[in-house]
Amino acid sequence: MAIYTCVLLDVDNTLLDFDAAERKALTAMLEEYELPHDAQACEVYHKVNRELWDALAKGKLGKSRLFQIRFQRFLQAMELPDNGKSRAMNDRYEELLATHADLIPGALNALEELGEVATLATVSNGATAVQQARIRDSGLEKYMDGIYISEKIGAAKPSAKLFEHVLKDLGITNRSRVLMVGDDLMADIKGGQNAGLDTCWVNFKNEENDTNVIPKYEIHSYEELYKLVMEPEELENIGIRNRRHSNEA
Repeated sequence: MAIYTCVLLDVDNTLLDFDAAERKALTAMLEEYELPHDAQACEVYHKVNRELWDALAKGKLGKSRLFQIRFQRFLQAMELPDNGKSRAMNDRYEELLATHADLIPGALNALEELGEVATLATVSNGATAVQQARIRDSGLEKYMDGIYISEKIGAAKPSAKLFEHVLKDLGITNRSRVLMVGDDLMADIKGGQNAGLDTCWVNFKNEENDTNVIPKYEIHSYEELYKLVMEPEELENIGIRNRRHSNEA
């Protein structure tokens, strides 16, 4: 039996390349509105958006408010007039974002391997319509025993309430066999810790941890995740399909 018999996974920049999706959707939307859509504009938006999602993780902002004001903030930062179009810009951006299901290389293979030994579920803070479309179109859905999106549940990472719902729905009672895996220290790692779970920081870009949130593990590749989840004899069976795993965690 695996070391961790249940693995909870963030979606964006853990399984799907959100940075690529964001860049494509943002560029297309800004071009439609005949606004600057070069690398500088994308960087300004990314900074504004990151600050707002960090505020959400800290409980200082609600998601509906975030969607309402982020392009207001972007236009202000770019010193451009709003003219009452910022909310429509957000809605169009979300529509375009839903069409980009860019996988991180190796993600599906990793899920196929992990799914042989553990129960898998996604836990995401993204907008429901956007995440459902991207998870479906990317091929992630077929590997998952559960797909959990904060907007549908009514609680967002890092709230323990979200994780309590996930564990109850999956029928998981032994939290010591559950691993939360994600790239966002403030949402994924802090959220897992709030729920009493072991945590694994996905640090594919070799970034510095400048927070006070310390994950139990840090990985730079999916292969490193196998070594955390699987027992030695299971590692020897990498590539062999139809191995059985227990949903009891």
